[in-house]
Amino acid sequence: MEQFIKNLPKAELHLHIEGSFEPELMFKIAERNQLKLPYASVEELRNAYQFTQLQDFLDIYYAGANVLQTRQDFYDLTWAYLQKAYDNKILHTEIFFDPQTHTSRGVPFQLVVEGIMDALTDGRKELGVSSNLIMSFLRHLSEESAFETLNEALPYRDKIIAVGLDSSEKGNPPEKFERVFDKARKMGFLTVAHAGEEGPAEYVWGALQGLSVSRIDHGNRSLEDNDLVALLSEEQVPLTICPLSNLKLQVVKDMADHPLKTMLDKGLKVTVNSDDPAYFGGYVNENYLAVTKALELNKDHLYRLARNSFESAFLLPEEKQRYLAILDAYFHNSNRKLSN
Repeated sequence: MEQFIKNLPKAELHLHIEGSFEPELMFKIAERNQLKLPYASVEELRNAYQFTQLQDFLDIYYAGANVLQTRQDFYDLTWAYLQKAYDNKILHTEIFFDPQTHTSRGVPFQLVVEGIMDALTDGRKELGVSSNLIMSFLRHLSEESAFETLNEALPYRDKIIAVGLDSSEKGNPPEKFERVFDKARKMGFLTVAHAGEEGPAEYVWGALQGLSVSRIDHGNRSLEDNDLVALLSEEQVPLTICPLSNLKLQVVKDMADHPLKTMLDKGLKVTVNSDDPAYFGGYVNENYLAVTKALELNKDHLYRLARNSFESAFLLPEEKQRYLAILDAYFHNSNRKLSN
């Protein structure tokens, strides 16, 4: 199964580029920018990745992002992830970035987005990894700040496919940003939102009805509301589930308790993603492997998860069909080898 997962063609739809910032690269960039991290070594920094809740993680996540200052920094960060994506047999990735994390400390929006886009362009040319970019609003900040960020994104409308909503969920319901998302949709952006990770099922309703999202990021607590489950199943709203993130942030106490298989059994369109892999102990293949072992998934489950990832991506129909054909060929060939 490990070999099957390793070579399984897949898409990743829930990846925060700032959350792929490995300690080794963080120290390298900090040194280049003549900054001192509050940790003596890579090992000490990695040992600090012990979280009991989302906010514990966010505190160290924002501290790490502070060393990113130049266009080259954002290129290096993104390129490092794309190499991991290639190794994980990710054919297409949709990357979140948090401009407010950077503009709030004086780093220009232009520098952030162009550094990331330079790497995504090289990723397509050199690695064959296609990509889309999603701009997330930080929900713990104000509606006014989100509007300012949306306006800054307008010159890059052709480079940013969607807007999202992340950061501290508790006390920051989706409805807080209804007007921002309404304006974004009118400008042609697609919409997604984190909901139902730490927040209740009502936040998933809020994202669907108030923000008109195409996908729900996380959505674990949707299972607490039968009417919501029925809607998600009927309309096949994608859920971008992040198993190792859920375990690390104690959304689930044990991987054996993860709701992913239950979601599949209920007909929900579930995908597997890594969220913030540098902090949560694994990229997308490690996430597939963790749920496969804990929930006793079989190859049919894994094929379905990978298929969901391509079907849920913001790709043109012909692009989806091309990737699905690659996946189908891999799956059928693996079954043929078993039968022989």
